[in-house]
Amino acid sequence: MRGSSLLSLLLVLSGVAIAGDASAQRRALARRDRSPRTAHEAEPGATVRGASSNGQHGARAGRASTQTTRRDMDERVVRSAPDALRYTAGVSVQQTAHSQASPYVRGVTGQQVLLMFDGVRLNNGLYRQGPNQYFFTVDAGSVDHIDVERGSSSVRYGSDAIGGVILAAPIEPRFDPSVRTFAMRARAFGTYTSADSAPGGRAEAEAQFGQRVALVGGAGYRVAGPLRGGGGNPRLNADGTRATGVDRCQGGVRSLGENSLARTPVLEDDCATQKGTGFRELTFDARLHVRINARLQAIAAVYGYRQFDAPRTDLCAPTWASDQACMRYEEQFRTLAYASLRGDIGEAIRDLSLTVSYQRAHERRRFDNPTGFSGQGWIDSVDTLGVSARAATPRFALSRHGVVGMTVRYGFDAWRDTVQSVEWVRYNFSGRVVDQPRGQYVDGSSYWYGGAFVESEVAMRDQLIVRAGARGAFAHATAAEQSASNTRGINRGWGAFVARAGVEWKPVHHWSLMANIDQGFRPPNLDDLTSRQLTGPGFQVENPNLGPERSTTYELGTRFRSLPVDFDAWAYATRIDDAMIRAPRTLAECGPSAMLCAASSTRLALVNVKQPAWVLGAEASMRVRLLGKIEASATVSYAWGESVSPLEFGAPTLPMSRVPPLQGTTEVRYAVTREAYVGAAFRWATDQTRLAYQDTLDPRIPAGGTPGYGVLDLRAGARVSRWLRVNAVLENVFDSAWRVHGSSVNGPGRGLMIQAAAGW
Repeated sequence: MRGSSLLSLLLVLSGVAIAGDASAQRRALARRDRSPRTAHEAEPGATVRGASSNGQHGARAGRASTQTTRRDMDERVVRSAPDALRYTAGVSVQQTAHSQASPYVRGVTGQQVLLMFDGVRLNNGLYRQGPNQYFFTVDAGSVDHIDVERGSSSVRYGSDAIGGVILAAPIEPRFDPSVRTFAMRARAFGTYTSADSAPGGRAEAEAQFGQRVALVGGAGYRVAGPLRGGGGNPRLNADGTRATGVDRCQGGVRSLGENSLARTPVLEDDCATQKGTGFRELTFDARLHVRINARLQAIAAVYGYRQFDAPRTDLCAPTWASDQACMRYEEQFRTLAYASLRGDIGEAIRDLSLTVSYQRAHERRRFDNPTGFSGQGWIDSVDTLGVSARAATPRFALSRHGVVGMTVRYGFDAWRDTVQSVEWVRYNFSGRVVDQPRGQYVDGSSYWYGGAFVESEVAMRDQLIVRAGARGAFAHATAAEQSASNTRGINRGWGAFVARAGVEWKPVHHWSLMANIDQGFRPPNLDDLTSRQLTGPGFQVENPNLGPERSTTYELGTRFRSLPVDFDAWAYATRIDDAMIRAPRTLAECGPSAMLCAASSTRLALVNVKQPAWVLGAEASMRVRLLGKIEASATVSYAWGESVSPLEFGAPTLPMSRVPPLQGTTEVRYAVTREAYVGAAFRWATDQTRLAYQDTLDPRIPAGGTPGYGVLDLRAGARVSRWLRVNAVLENVFDSAWRVHGSSVNGPGRGLMIQAAAGW
């Protein structure tokens, strides 16, 4: 820890040392900075819709970052917010269920990737280790664009940002300068995807009251049926009858080691439709903007997501129980409400974002096992109160004539989680329901976390830019002792100092070379410290003695921007100290009344490994525009993870869990007219045979590893009339059998996806 603190201090000093004596020049540059701002800045409520980035525009200065726009999502006809990121460099989207998806960023996911919606943290104290479903609860229909910043980012964004940050930005109401009294616009979106027989729709309305008040709101509903995968065909006997048993299917996703059908999901008789898939969802949102002046506005917003009857595919049915057993999320709810003040206050405070938020995440789960002795149920909810503030200074001069300028960003945030958790057992023969001494978590436990940061940027003739920053962070967990459930009490806190430094050199106007060192910090949360739960590899018990994990990312990048070509390439190495990794536990450590723990084939707990874990990798993306009609983009990514073995025997090091293999994408779009286009997209991945200890126990991963795949989609779309636009995708043209590494769900087979949007 002493070495990490020294590195943090050096990172800050390396950037701040360039600042020098700036006080004599600030007033002169401040006068220059009062000149009129751009049209975009003068309209803080304006929303630019329809511009495509293909993952290139919107990149944060000096960082490995990409953006997915509203047009990208519409033309891909995405099923969810995670689905929108499948063409993003450095990102792989794992699915434990058809109703769940978890983005991997630079080889890590879950608690090690920070999710944010309009500047509000979605991560809370119950986020699970490894893949989780929570980004799925962001309604893609309410999102304007999604930015992904890759690499450790805890200085600006706080804890959990070890692999990166995913920032979803919502649709905002537009201010029309021609409206003097009242105007209203309405839109309706309809979608249908044939692979899961899923009709859905969203209605949206936008209103403007004079020049100061505007709002937008919408509601959506979707019913997804069982998902049909690709490449599955029943095997026939010599007499023409269907084969039965383990060899009843041919094709499908096969294990690399044995060429047998993957253990999960369980397939229907057609060898393609997957059991444990299908769900219903309801979404709603409303957003109000009030202009205080041309450069400052107040915002009030609420967003809701309601998912019903969603089975967890790898536990419906689990490999260690009967085919009738099933874990089902009866309710997966999230509600977010916040008020914010955003814009500029005078000349000194720029880009202010002061936000107070409330968020409630709620889960109701049920595990049925009709052929067993009993079933179980859980309700887990967490209420999060948060406050955050961010702002920046105007650029001020550090040298004569403003050749060297400096900008400072600063802010703080604080969050508090309060947990409600209950569990019950229902006995099959008597129907009797008995409350358990504790739930998956300790009822009434709480978690505090937050910190403060400052970042500086010094630019010399806008050719050499040096950046540095630091954050002080804290976290504190409390949970009551429960003797009836053999639960130890927790009252622990952690602090951290993290820093970053970076340099960007522009030898020519369109070309940049960048180098960064960034630190990340993740203290153990309530899930790590107190949870008793079913996971993919087995049953996980708590470890109240865990310590924080820290990361340092070293990266080199280059970026070229011109009218016909955009190109990014990055190489990185991320060191994770005290990494939390699952290690085996004994039956005796299940504790009293832990029936699922005793029934599971494997029992695990998180431990801090003593030696550092490493993730090494590279990613590149390129977009080319030709003749004003053709757009082509491509990405390629690779990550290699290695950590000390959590076992007391065997190899000294092992691959990190579920790190994606070499993978890439290609998209081509041809504008037939200004209002119509055709296109194609191709996704591919190689075999992944580098497996962690827990991966070998996980039924989501076929024996020997996950086979590679290649999937081709065809796209077309047109504006049929002034009021109607249609996008269509023929997905998985060759009906290939495929699965993203670590998923329980095979990817969709050949099918049609249609989106129609009507506006008035």
